Amino acid sequence: MLKKKKNSLLAAKRKGKEKSCPFCKDKAALCWQDYEKLKEYLSPRSRIIASQYSGVCSKHQKRVAQVIKQARHLALLPFTTQ
Repeated sequence: MLKKKKNSLLAAKRKGKEKSCPFCKDKAALCWQDYEKLKEYLSPRSRIIASQYSGVCSKHQKRVAQVIKQARHLALLPFTTQ
C-alpha cells in the first residue's frame, strides 16, 4: 500500500517536470487583469494548483500566487466555491 502511494507521488512529480514553464517560453508578464488566464491555475475548489501539477517554474509559481491573491482581493476571482 505504501509503495503504491509512493509511486503515484513520483508519477505526479514526473508529470509536472515533462512540461516547461509557459511563462518562460513566451516571456509573458503576469498581471491581475488577466484573471481569465489565471483560472487555469485554480482547482475546482478555487485553490492554487501546485507547480508540480501546473508545470510552472518556481519563480513564476510565486508570481502566479501573488497575482491570484491580488485578483481575489479585487473580487475578480473567488476565495472559495459554494
